Amino acid sequence: MSSDQAVELVPAELPGGAEAGAKKKRLRLLAIAVVVVGMLAGAGGVWWYMQGSGADHAGAAKHEEGSADGASDANPSASYIEVPPMMVNLRGGGAQAKFLKVRFIIVAAEGKTEAVKARLPVVLDALQPFLRELRPDDLNGAAAVFRIKEELMRRSASALGEGMVRDVLIQDLIQQ
Repeated sequence: MSSDQAVELVPAELPGGAEAGAKKKRLRLLAIAVVVVGMLAGAGGVWWYMQGSGADHAGAAKHEEGSADGASDANPSASYIEVPPMMVNLRGGGAQAKFLKVRFIIVAAEGKTEAVKARLPVVLDALQPFLRELRPDDLNGAAAVFRIKEELMRRSASALGEGMVRDVLIQDLIQQ
């Protein structure tokens, strides 16, 4: 080659170079669209949760009508029965003993407060075997409190009879 001839260097296009860039762009747009749709769905779920269901509004309206008619509970706080705190050993194979302290309130059905108070030792006796069989692993996770509450409710209703207990409210659930 002589010095009079100029060599022009042109980069050769890689096979599929333009297509690969277009694919990356489409994937990025798709990822952004998925995130936006997820955020909108989450916002809609929060809005729906905050609005409540129609059944809740109907129950509140019915309660307001009953209050307007002059019908009210004679002593609304009488239906809450505080159970003495229970402390039990947790079942486990470790060398160190683990304990569970539970403090809860029983919500008695209307007019059943005295009957529930009189049979409270029977309720405590029904709950002891369940609480003693719990393992530390049973108390892990967000659903643990819900499962324990449901079991306390089921056993309380079983010990007292159907229609005696409306709810069980867990105040403390401490594992040591």
